[in-house]
Amino acid sequence: MRPALYGFDAPLPPARSGVADYAAVLLAELRKHAEIALPGGEAKRWLYHVGNNREHHEQIYKRALARPGVVVLHDAVLMHLQLSMASDEDEFAREFVYNYGGWHEQLGRTLWRNRARSAADAEYFRWPMLKRLVESAEAVIVHNAGAARRVREHAAEARVIEIPHIAFDADVSATRVEELRGEWKGSLVFGVFGHLRESKRLLPILRAFARLDHPDVRLLLAGEVQSEALERAMAPLMSERVIRLGGLSEGDLRSSIAAVDAGLSLRWPSAGETSGIAIRLMAAGKPAFLTRGEETASFPEGVCIKVDPGSIEEDHLHALFAWLAAEPEAGRKIGALAREHIARHHAPERVAARYFEVLQS
Repeated sequence: MRPALYGFDAPLPPARSGVADYAAVLLAELRKHAEIALPGGEAKRWLYHVGNNREHHEQIYKRALARPGVVVLHDAVLMHLQLSMASDEDEFAREFVYNYGGWHEQLGRTLWRNRARSAADAEYFRWPMLKRLVESAEAVIVHNAGAARRVREHAAEARVIEIPHIAFDADVSATRVEELRGEWKGSLVFGVFGHLRESKRLLPILRAFARLDHPDVRLLLAGEVQSEALERAMAPLMSERVIRLGGLSEGDLRSSIAAVDAGLSLRWPSAGETSGIAIRLMAAGKPAFLTRGEETASFPEGVCIKVDPGSIEEDHLHALFAWLAAEPEAGRKIGALAREHIARHHAPERVAARYFEVLQS
């Protein structure tokens, strides 16, 4: 049997991963263009999806080095993947030196020794450790300008192509949406979805929400908190107006996104990612709160709500919460523009066509 022209190496459902969800939609579309092989099969050119989760991406990362092809960077900071893959300090230090030179060896060793704080410490996001992967790739696909910059800083000659993040199927259970709205008793609901970690700005969100003097507004936290330290820090900020849900099935995630009035998908420090949750929110016609920066620069101001990071973040969030609580129609108008923008620029068939052009070239 002759090999397929193209291979597709990515986590896929039932893996509980935003990359897996993305990959499933893209794979279905690419198969409309050509025969696509999966790992274990043979292909002339491979498309590798790489992120930071060791369970899902370590072997893909290694295969991309062993048999270079086109790399999709879902996270443009692979520091956390490198920390998890290294067996000891010396191995991590060698990889750090490969990326940044011998004069940075002691910094690499310090980062290794203090790695327990890597999820929230901005220093760990300053050193993406991309060089080995991107300098060997035939091409590197990213979803935003911030990710493209990081790649070029590590491999100036790399061929970097920016392709918009793919939109997800927004079909939902209308019955379940009505059930949720009934449980929330008609309140205006802001939602945070996915793996709940420090970089999603849970503490500033909770502090800003606690200051909101409006009894008919609620905050939904849908997902598993990723650290005990964050759970402890969140505890004093919880109230009866905060709704807690654990990890959601795909169907419940879609229904919950459809049921909220607005969603928050903040990122700081950023790993250069474009949030799949943000795309889902916007595709569902919801006003999405996004952190202002390179990663969100391609979204026009009118199709989302950009939150300034840094010292004014909490005050900005509080003002935005109060504004939408007082002017819900403004949120609905932003959501309508968001849906239109995603349909125009992030539709699966449009995104897959761009991928296919890269694979062919």
